[in-house]
Parts: sequence; structure tokens; C-alpha cells
Amino acid sequence: MPSSTTLTVRIAPKVKDQLGRLAKRTSRTKSFLASEAIADYVARELAIIDGVGRGLEDVKAGRLVSHEDAMARLEATIAKAAKRRR
Repeated sequence: MPSSTTLTVRIAPKVKDQLGRLAKRTSRTKSFLASEAIADYVARELAIIDGVGRGLEDVKAGRLVSHEDAMARLEATIAKAAKRRR
């Protein structure tokens, strides 16, 4: 399997110009920067989707915490952290 493949993407002319300026300033190619940006975006979005899926599985399995309990835990954590800073 090749280490990379080609993908054609349409972007606004302004973004293309900005990408070109960034490439020059960082001594990278536009392709490298675009590839890195797409890879980061895809990884972040997949992590979000996976997290939502795990949350839905928790709901189906009845692994829930009430809003009141969650807020009480959060407030306790904040209070404990505030005490440590004093």
C-alpha cells in the first residue's frame, strides 16, 4: 500500500493564498500542511463521534448520572481545587 495518495480539494482563493504564505514561512509544502490539517481534523472529528457513541451505549446500558449529582461532583471538585490554590 502506498504511503500517500492524491486527493483534489476545492478551497477558497483566500485560503489557498494563506496556505501558500504559511508554507513559505514554515519551509513546508502546501501539500504537507494541507495533509497535516486534514489528518488532524479527521482524527478530532472521529474522536468526537466515538465519544458520542460511547455515551449512547452508556445511556442504553443505564450508566447514567443525574444532572444534580453531576453538578454536585463538579462543584466539589472546583471547591477542592480552590482550597489547594490558597
